[in-house]
Amino acid sequence: MHPYVLAVTGASAQPLAERSLELLLANGRTVHLVLSRGAHAVFRAEQGLTIPVDSKKQISFWRQRLNVNKGELICHRWNDQSASIASGSYRTKAMVIVPCSMGTVGRVNAGVAMDLIERCADVHLKEKRPLVIAPRETPFSLIHLRNLTALAEAGATIAPPTPAWYTQPRTLEDMVNFLVVRLFDGLDEDLAPLQRWSGPLR
Repeated sequence: MHPYVLAVTGASAQPLAERSLELLLANGRTVHLVLSRGAHAVFRAEQGLTIPVDSKKQISFWRQRLNVNKGELICHRWNDQSASIASGSYRTKAMVIVPCSMGTVGRVNAGVAMDLIERCADVHLKEKRPLVIAPRETPFSLIHLRNLTALAEAGATIAPPTPAWYTQPRTLEDMVNFLVVRLFDGLDEDLAPLQRWSGPLR
């Protein structure tokens, strides 16, 4: 199976990215992980985590933090546009940007690749590979909506992390699991058990 690109930007929903990485690795997937400069800052501000920038140290950090030894993890610096995943000739299964800031959405829509995340998104669009964008903003302005619409027209899947209560979540972790599993449903992945809608209870 071709690898995934998992990108994390500086929007406020880093637990979704962390759980996505954990579940992909636990299911034996190969993951190319890219954190934007803003993502590093948000991890520090919201969770008190200082994540190494150095690729090898970052791999060790995630392996220790997640306690998952399965799968393959490759970490890239946000500005390394010579990375394998920056080229369309490098095959991937899909790219998921979670969470995705509106700045990233705007630059990807404009075709402006200022970092590795934006370049990879551009590659997935031009190569017609799955690109899943999980925008984390509320409310959406008209500019946001137009940018998201243009990306959907270009082939991206727009998947806002929208919670649901029919699963009767009891903890925040339950809700995070629901959001992450639903995020990958469209990529034909069943990453974890999930109570799915089967009609009203009788």
